[in-house]
Amino acid sequence: MKWVAQRPQGKAALFSAAFAVAVLCAADVVARSHPFGPRTRSVNDLGNQYVPFHAHLWDLLHGRGDGGLLVNWRSGFGSSFLPDLGTYVSSPFALLVAVFPRDEIDLAVYVVTLLKVASAAAATAWLLLALRPGRWWAAGLLGSSYALCGWTLADAVHNPMWLDGLIFLPLLCLVGEWARRGRRPFLCVLIVALAWTANFYTAYMATLAAGLVLLLRLWLGDLSRRQRLRAVGRAALVTVLGMGLAAPLVTVVYFGTRHSFPGRTRQFVPVPSEDLLARLLPGTYGYGTPAVFVGTTALLLALALPFHRAAPARVRAGWTLLVLGVALSMQWGPTHLLWHAFATPQGSSYRQAFVLCALLVIAAWHTLSYGVPGPRALGAAGALLALVIAFASGGERTLRAFSLPLAVLAAVGALGGLVLLGVRREGGRPLAVLAVALLVCTQFGEAAVTSAADTRLRLGHMDDYAPWGARQRDQAAAIAGADGWPRYRTDPGREQTVGNDPLLVGGQGAQYYSSLTSDVLSRTLTALGGGWTSRGRSVQSLDNAVTDAIFSVGARVHSPPDPHQNWFPQDGSRVTVTRQDVPPLVTVRPHADRADGPTDLSAFGPSPYRNQELLLGARVYTVPRLTVRTAAGKPPSAGDDGRPGVRVGPLPYASAARKPTITGGCPAGSELYLWAPHLSGTARLADGSASGAEPTGRFRSDQPVTKIAPMQRLGRVGDLGRFRIELSPNRTSLVPEGAVGCLDTTRLRTAVEELKATGATRVSVSDGTIRAELPAHSTGVAVVAAPRISGWRCAADNAPAVPAKNFHGLIAVPLYGSASSVTCTFHPPGLRLGTAVGAVSLTAVLLLGATGAVRRRRARVALTRVRPAIARPSPDDPTARERVTTAP
Repeated sequence: MKWVAQRPQGKAALFSAAFAVAVLCAADVVARSHPFGPRTRSVNDLGNQYVPFHAHLWDLLHGRGDGGLLVNWRSGFGSSFLPDLGTYVSSPFALLVAVFPRDEIDLAVYVVTLLKVASAAAATAWLLLALRPGRWWAAGLLGSSYALCGWTLADAVHNPMWLDGLIFLPLLCLVGEWARRGRRPFLCVLIVALAWTANFYTAYMATLAAGLVLLLRLWLGDLSRRQRLRAVGRAALVTVLGMGLAAPLVTVVYFGTRHSFPGRTRQFVPVPSEDLLARLLPGTYGYGTPAVFVGTTALLLALALPFHRAAPARVRAGWTLLVLGVALSMQWGPTHLLWHAFATPQGSSYRQAFVLCALLVIAAWHTLSYGVPGPRALGAAGALLALVIAFASGGERTLRAFSLPLAVLAAVGALGGLVLLGVRREGGRPLAVLAVALLVCTQFGEAAVTSAADTRLRLGHMDDYAPWGARQRDQAAAIAGADGWPRYRTDPGREQTVGNDPLLVGGQGAQYYSSLTSDVLSRTLTALGGGWTSRGRSVQSLDNAVTDAIFSVGARVHSPPDPHQNWFPQDGSRVTVTRQDVPPLVTVRPHADRADGPTDLSAFGPSPYRNQELLLGARVYTVPRLTVRTAAGKPPSAGDDGRPGVRVGPLPYASAARKPTITGGCPAGSELYLWAPHLSGTARLADGSASGAEPTGRFRSDQPVTKIAPMQRLGRVGDLGRFRIELSPNRTSLVPEGAVGCLDTTRLRTAVEELKATGATRVSVSDGTIRAELPAHSTGVAVVAAPRISGWRCAADNAPAVPAKNFHGLIAVPLYGSASSVTCTFHPPGLRLGTAVGAVSLTAVLLLGATGAVRRRRARVALTRVRPAIARPSPDDPTARERVTTAP
């Protein structure tokens, strides 16, 4: 460490990292954000995905997770984990969560985020001094400008997996420099492999950007054509080998994406020019616009480069054109798709903005490394910045009270610091110190204010979730006390806190939120009456007695509504656990011809009640005819969007006595369920319809459809067999045909007993293997209560393993005669291909290393042989004694 700190590059890196961490912590103190205040950091995917996946990684590292690297048995009734690992937690930094306590997982993710930003700042400072010599403090300041760019503050701090691309972009540019000079080939391969392993999505963008930087550097250099071609060849070779070493994970993620639920398809629409320019300024938060703020000092230096005559004309032209070209490519559809691997993102459309930020900072460094720009260059840059501020002042990004004053104040501070830095006077150290202090304070202030504002504004724009607290502790304790895996599942409950509750608090449920949520899981649960958000990629728990029997959910946690949210009021309840008798994880069905191809879901119909019966293998529901009335007591209008059903909505003057109603008849004592996926509001059985105090069904959906509500239990029907459901919709909602199902619990118990009698006598589960011992001479088809995702292979007894069949979305194993055991193993699609590519790449790296070692050894031997030998004097030589005595 001392040796690093004494080198200019080391000093720049340490200063840059410390500066970046100080800014982020100061901003969070100002914003009163966790862990420095009461406001949560867990917004959107940070709370729903990244924190829970880091919690699951903590469990795996401590030997407490259900499953392993191949299968995550906690989520989605069994999901492929390697694709999620490669998407969310494959960064080397993610391993650091293991040193934190489990209940401080939010703090662990925050510290990992700080370390990633600091590493990006340090790597950039090191890169700048590798590109051009210059002042170490200036390189450190510009390195932190990149690490604290608008893309980081607005988008990446709550998507920490993207921060790996922020780190590896400067490192990949260093790889290009070393390839240009023919140095450190193995370190180059290692950096590329780590980049593509940590997060291949942003690594892809960073690799494209580093390639552009290398090509420009070769064009600006004085190498011959042959030398340039060899440099490009070396860079391409180390890139291919590095990507090959990362292939075992990258191919798994790729094939996992192909088998995932498709979600939403978006068409790219470029933002207006004033929005693009506004995002260059501090304090201009916006979702879905390119966050290209890099600090006013770096922006001024980049704008001054074309006018800085101390820099060679080719340098000025080359870097200016590259920055402009990348900026324009972000706004043009075909190149926009190229940056995003030919798929328009479903969220923020400008995930490649960190590339432009890096190029702006590198251009700024080239300006400063040739000397402080003179008055003419700074004047031109100041005029351009004034035009940017004036042009952007009419956009919505600068309408906030602090945005324009902050931009003007930062411009004055940056210009003043650069002017003072350029003043030459005898013994001018005091002016230089003042200039540096002004530049440092300006950058610190504008970055901290921008970060604090982004944190506050993000809370108003996105859903947010409470960090780990009393609710999660109570849920985790209840699950631990009821857990019986793999004899039965324990579901964390319908009243979810985040989109991945099972990963956060334990248990084994349907709930699962990932970019890689499988198509078969989402469609199967939807057909059974399940709900989802994020357009089908965040499936929810389904509190239903029939589906609990199908999926062997023997214990279920019930929690009050999340107090952190305002979706539904608190009802005074506490965390409780209910249990029910369920079949084992593996059951035997009598008809083997029901096992179809690997993805067939065609047997499902429009009614979730009939679909549940199809999977259960017994008739247990009555689906009655319904009468629906509006709050005014009139028949509602039919749906106008092609879906069968009628629309109901709230009246402005509706009271407790005037609500939309659903009436009908069911067998007395049956359990009533309401399936209204597009209902938003609450529903309950009216007094006189139920056999006692019954629960309130809570429904959340929206239009256009990003979320649908799951089926809800409303209680037991009274002795008269008539029911009246009162709806309290908060928006106009659709009540579908066949919305009500009346469950005969006696029939369900009979069906469960039959499945238990023929089901597995013992089930063992270890990561990607399920082994079930069946009653002797079982016939028909064995059904595993897990989604038939691609990659499962099964065998009955000692038969060869073959791809698993599909029993209406579940894993099926035809027993072909009779069998007494079933074994299923999971192999993630793409793992064999990736492993083969990785083995070839590793072999090539080892061969290149061995060839290089042999070549160097031969060179040393050859050098030894051509050295002039000192001949011994001959005894017959009369001058020998004289030469020996006079020899030095």
